[in-house]
Amino acid sequence: MESIGRYCEEALLFLEKMTTIPSLSFEETRRAEFIVQYLMERSLEPELVGNNIIVRLPDSSDNRPVLMLNSHIDTIKPSELYTFDPFNPPLENERILGVGSNDAGGSVTALLHTFLYLAEHKELLDSLKVEPLLVLTAEEERSGPDGMHRISAEMPDLADMAIVGEPTGMRAAVAERGLLVIDATAKGVSGHAACNDGENAILIALNDISILRNFVFEKISPTMGTTNLNVTQINAGTAHNVIPDECSFVVDIRPTDAYTNPEIMEILQKSLRSTLKARNLTNRSSATPIGHPLLDAAERCSLEKFISPTTSDWMRLKIPAIKMGPGESSRSHKADEYILKEEICHAIPTYIKFITNLK
Repeated sequence: MESIGRYCEEALLFLEKMTTIPSLSFEETRRAEFIVQYLMERSLEPELVGNNIIVRLPDSSDNRPVLMLNSHIDTIKPSELYTFDPFNPPLENERILGVGSNDAGGSVTALLHTFLYLAEHKELLDSLKVEPLLVLTAEEERSGPDGMHRISAEMPDLADMAIVGEPTGMRAAVAERGLLVIDATAKGVSGHAACNDGENAILIALNDISILRNFVFEKISPTMGTTNLNVTQINAGTAHNVIPDECSFVVDIRPTDAYTNPEIMEILQKSLRSTLKARNLTNRSSATPIGHPLLDAAERCSLEKFISPTTSDWMRLKIPAIKMGPGESSRSHKADEYILKEEICHAIPTYIKFITNLK
């Protein structure tokens, strides 16, 4: 692809610099300013909405559907197990290291330089059936109110479809599971352990956990299969000789499109004695509509399709989308995070090919 090598080289230098700029969720200002300056130096006019960055083409048109190229600029707090400074990582020949390098610095970098390539190749740009729009968002890692949630609410007509950049190995995620975290509380009656009186809240909780362990949801999604459910935390007791009157535990659920999160809450509460409280009911599952041009483009590009077990800003979008980006999800949120340089250089022409195949 003409002159793609220059964009690859610039992308790698960009990511190496960006990973040295801390950008924890709700603290993305410095990184947003760096990206804005980078884009302005390349004759683009980015717009800041909070710490979200929106970039339109210089000669935008209203005649074509708008394709949002989206990823997030924030990161999690780095693990204490890093063997190097996560914001001053060593330079290597084959990898770029540092917190957020894989999730989702690689996608931010590849999508940004894909956008630059298209903006600077007018003949190719004019031949597209869609109009690219770059949207880099904040607060994704903590589902904050001023990230994609704000963009979708304030600018509902911003785009017609989207590529959501997350580490998928450049496979096309045509659906992703939602996330429902439930805090459950079992109530008993305290008493002296020696007297064997009271009602043990731990036993109530264990009975409910046993029910959850064997729970089967009746509806099965034709796209995503069954809803996944796991108990991941438990806490109870104040002393060895006191029958506990309260036991709390946490349930992690990865819903499909077969149920809404409120429906899952209602179904489970009817089966359990413990009181259930959802931390968030809005982390829904998502799927690319059957027959949509995004799916057709994935077919034409011979991209492997899969169902993603993780959530992303896709759940905040009200438009059809597909999730795809360089890197691997298994590296995310771990110490000594990294992305391969060749993954970035492969992603840019893959994105360009995908966009040119949107009909």
